[in-house]
Amino acid sequence: MSCTTILVGKNASYDGSTIIARNEDSQQGEFTPKRFVVVKPEDQPRKYRSVISHVEIDLPDDPMQYTSVPNANLREGIWGEAGVNEANVAMSATETLTTNERVLGADPFVELVPARGTEGEPGYEPEVPGGIGEEDLLTIVLPYIHSAREGVQRLGSLLEQYGTYEMNGIAFSDVNEIWWLETVGGHHWIAKRVPDDAYVTMPNQLGIDEFDLEDALGDQTDHMCSADLDEFIERNHLDLAVEDVSPFNPRDAFGSHSDRDHVYNTPRAWFMQRFLNPYDEVWDGLDAAHRPDSDDIPWARQPERKITIEDVKYVLSSHYQGTPYDPYGTLGDEHTRGSLRPIGINRQSQLAVMQIRPYRPESCRSIQWMAYGSNPFNTLVPFYANVNVTPAYLADTTDHVDSDNFYWANRLIAALADANFAATSSLIDRYQEKTGGLGHRMIAAADEQVVRLDENPVDLDDYADAEEAAEEVRDADAIIAATRNPEVRDILAAANQTMADQLKKETDALLNDVLYVASMNMRNDFHLSDN
Repeated sequence: MSCTTILVGKNASYDGSTIIARNEDSQQGEFTPKRFVVVKPEDQPRKYRSVISHVEIDLPDDPMQYTSVPNANLREGIWGEAGVNEANVAMSATETLTTNERVLGADPFVELVPARGTEGEPGYEPEVPGGIGEEDLLTIVLPYIHSAREGVQRLGSLLEQYGTYEMNGIAFSDVNEIWWLETVGGHHWIAKRVPDDAYVTMPNQLGIDEFDLEDALGDQTDHMCSADLDEFIERNHLDLAVEDVSPFNPRDAFGSHSDRDHVYNTPRAWFMQRFLNPYDEVWDGLDAAHRPDSDDIPWARQPERKITIEDVKYVLSSHYQGTPYDPYGTLGDEHTRGSLRPIGINRQSQLAVMQIRPYRPESCRSIQWMAYGSNPFNTLVPFYANVNVTPAYLADTTDHVDSDNFYWANRLIAALADANFAATSSLIDRYQEKTGGLGHRMIAAADEQVVRLDENPVDLDDYADAEEAAEEVRDADAIIAATRNPEVRDILAAANQTMADQLKKETDALLNDVLYVASMNMRNDFHLSDN
């Protein structure tokens, strides 16, 4: 599953929030309609069975409620992808990663082995289940974790026990920390804490480029890993450093170094960092410090200015605008335009941006911004996570085309606008700006209602800065009790519904306008008036 991820540390974001965001892109040649839902404890399975790998896992009996973005059609499993639980912990799963033959030879993927023969007859061999993968991860991890660090620990334990059939990167966040976990072969894994003052770009490649093994196997302050990782590296000659140097480079050891990366993966990291750090270095031309085909683009970088939600949406919608690689642009030529895999691609399924705000009460702290369809043509709008139900406009996505739901309306808009890019771009821009403004206004109004209910409201003005607010001691039971406040949940659900109603109105209007522009460009037009 091809995707693009950006992670923003709390001191790099505009308001002190931790922000994790990812595009989920469907497989080539297919659409994957998505839903945005709340999973209640009574609806969470206690014995989980994967559709793809047939692995069965007994789950704890005390799940928390959480949001999820599952497939509308469950024939291939749940694929929950992104959500926030009642402890205000967020998870994004997964970013598909690349690896190399040495890693797979040392620790092969755990793949389903189908049964052979007929049960009860001589020679019958029962099936051997595979490991866990993207289909499963959110469902078997998010309802049971109370911090980002706990997320790494639980998923790491499951990977060691069951293995996996694919390479993936998974993000966890709470109000204080963001952690990024990368699988290594069938059973091994590494995880690193995102620096508070940095952002991370992940474009379908194993990304971590510096890793402190001593910390990971010791204090685990900023690094964690599978228990035998040092032995695994040494036994299989995976460290490619020419000298005995520290820190260890996982990207060299576990990642890929292919020509395909230079077309499909590295250009995406190049564009995101080019936008967020335009003056730190030369990005274009023969003298560029980093080019679209550079293998050493940093995993984490401090931005030149604080990063906003709108910045996250912009980079995750990129089609290389302002460069010779833009398929809609006028720079370059037929050899460059469209030669690199865009971030904002036609087969985008959904974008989820999880924002956990340190300066608001626990009851309304977490916001899940959502977009459906191809990012250059859609909009990103906020919804509170700790509610009893999500709006039908985003939750009741059908498996067939129906413009009455947000997913298919955006699919139709993108297909029409792509063919009429220049004529519709101003319409798209106005739509994105208006709905984004409505979203920020909705948040401010709902926050104010919640604060009026709270006897001891948390306000940013009470602290020297957002970081100090975030460092408050986290009591998981108190957090869950706060997020289960029925009055607050009613306020937040009503705000979400208002947002969805406004969103539908604006989306319907945009679809009407884009359809009209596309219709006027039909080739059977005739300019002699009928009147």
